[in-house]
Amino acid sequence: MKTRFFTLEEARATLPQVKSLMEQVQRARREILRLRPEALPVIEQAAFNGGNRLMGELAVHAMRLEQGVKDILVLGVMIKDIDAGLVDFIGVRNGREIYLCWRYGEEISTSGTS
Repeated sequence: MKTRFFTLEEARATLPQVKSLMEQVQRARREILRLRPEALPVIEQAAFNGGNRLMGELAVHAMRLEQGVKDILVLGVMIKDIDAGLVDFIGVRNGREIYLCWRYGEEISTSGTS
């Protein structure tokens, strides 16, 4: 995928969409972590009996997480750390690449300069 370069204004304009997608990713991640302690025995049993409700639930959350990540990447935003919800918008300043970072949970500022 070709690198997308963002101005500060473009990054700020894209942040509400990224925030919404990251909320989806984080909700799915929390559910996977909540269910995970039971997952290994269920996975082992599923190999012998064709699966169960918990495996289906894990699969749904895994697909939501994956789709959220893909949708963020399609916007041209780099995901640096899913656990922290850290993303980078690549920009250019004085001919050099810079990283405009945002972390899930930070307030979105649509005005002012950085």
